[in-house]
Amino acid sequence: MGDMEDNFKQIFKAYDVRGKVGSELTNDVAEKIGKALADWLPHKGPVAIGRDMRPDSKELAKAMVKGLIGQGRDVWDIGQVTSDMIYFAVGNFRLAGGAMITASHNPGEYNGIKLCHEEAKPIGEETGLLDIRDKAISDKFVFSKDQGQLIKKDITEDWISHVLSFVDVEQLKPLKVVVDAGNGMAGKIFPEMEPYVPFEVSEMYFELDGTFPNHIANPLEPKNLEDLVRVVKQQKADAGLAFDGDGDRVVLIDEKGDSLSGTVMTAILAEYFLSKTKGATVLHNAITGRVAKEVIENNGGIAIRTRVGHSFIKQDMRKHGGVFAGEHSGHYYFKDNFMADSGLIAAVVALSVLSQSNQSLSRLADKYRKYHAIPETNFEVEEKEAVINKVANSFKGAEIDWLDGLTLIFDDGWLNLRPSNTEPLLRLNAEADSQAKLDSYVSKVKKIIEE
Repeated sequence: MGDMEDNFKQIFKAYDVRGKVGSELTNDVAEKIGKALADWLPHKGPVAIGRDMRPDSKELAKAMVKGLIGQGRDVWDIGQVTSDMIYFAVGNFRLAGGAMITASHNPGEYNGIKLCHEEAKPIGEETGLLDIRDKAISDKFVFSKDQGQLIKKDITEDWISHVLSFVDVEQLKPLKVVVDAGNGMAGKIFPEMEPYVPFEVSEMYFELDGTFPNHIANPLEPKNLEDLVRVVKQQKADAGLAFDGDGDRVVLIDEKGDSLSGTVMTAILAEYFLSKTKGATVLHNAITGRVAKEVIENNGGIAIRTRVGHSFIKQDMRKHGGVFAGEHSGHYYFKDNFMADSGLIAAVVALSVLSQSNQSLSRLADKYRKYHAIPETNFEVEEKEAVINKVANSFKGAEIDWLDGLTLIFDDGWLNLRPSNTEPLLRLNAEADSQAKLDSYVSKVKKIIEE
């Protein structure tokens, strides 16, 4: 029992389940999670199951289905989809819950499960994930005399029309767009949208392959964008799109090959939604740059700062009635998408803004590239709290904020140092008016950490 319990505790993370295939995340484990989810879900009704393109995702999905129907739950098998399509299925068809078999951008030897319940509400460590874990560990489930039914559903057409409802398709221009699906699920879904939009699309790595033969499907790592940048420049394209493995995150590349940060995208999308809904509330997480808040307020919106992580953001969106929310990591959330994130909706809205701007994407983005920032930088630290407190005491005169880790706010910039939930890591983000100021803040923090 001890080994199994340890294994469950290892693979249940803050927001999802993730583990090595065959040793940590086995079919037996997936079946138990299916049973536990069936018993835990607060509402009666079917559960949607989707999966990514990893070699073992089909078997894990089958095992989960076995657990769910064994507990009397009907299951909608929606097949190979992007993660945002699970949220849509649950929200749009008023299902009791959903599970997506994916490890997002993790290397091929990993897999995982993302869970949600009614209205696409996330199931994270503070919203039921640990209860499901403990139920799975106990191996004691509610007796069900009835088997659920397995129903195959194709929701692709519904999803594409939902995505396109966020823009005026008539206003889209025939932009030249290069799309790198990273051998992930966007390679299956993006072509389904192409007949409905006037874009001239060049497809890169659209073959579904969970071993990621070309590059890891994590668009936040600059090295994973190199192929896309090369093709955008070669083809003199208007824009490039890079999706992550399960298709719920996107990074845009301008025609010069520079990526748009999560902050810049948040600002662009916030402006779009505030033009549609005057005075709306828009959320941004604790480490998006200052321009996001400035744009929200300058466009008459109410800016709400929230903790990093999708379960916090989705909760805060419901609490504050937010119309849109953006994260530095390329996750963008929409009120009209059941408060859930979607890479495809974000991409389509951004290309709509570009279509109507009558300028290049770099010119459009430069308006928001006002400050100097570092990419998120990780430091291995065992005594995380002690180091954070030391940094807090080393900057005299700064405003201190503890919403998510430590944020120090200066007249000419800010920095945030927050602990990883799952590893002995501190994550540093910083931004300043000038490169020199940025360098001085960052080097001071590094020195304290390395002392």
